Amino acid sequence: MGALELRESVLEYLNTADERLLKVVKAVIESYQEEDIVAFSVEGKPITRNEYKTQLADAKLEIEKGEYTSQEDLEKESESW
Repeated sequence: MGALELRESVLEYLNTADERLLKVVKAVIESYQEEDIVAFSVEGKPITRNEYKTQLADAKLEIEKGEYTSQEDLEKESESW
């Protein structure tokens, strides 16, 4: 069975599903998406959606605390090499 046939078959189930089955399907989809690889680190390590969200939240906190290097600082640093 190909992807199209599978999709049609699943949609038939969903269109007649009760609330319990829909909640199970939703949980499976959310779990699948959370484990979905969305990026790779500089070292080539895969990063999942949850890890990526955590890294973004951490980076936001660092920026709010002023813990970052400005472009001007980077330019000064590169000139000293």
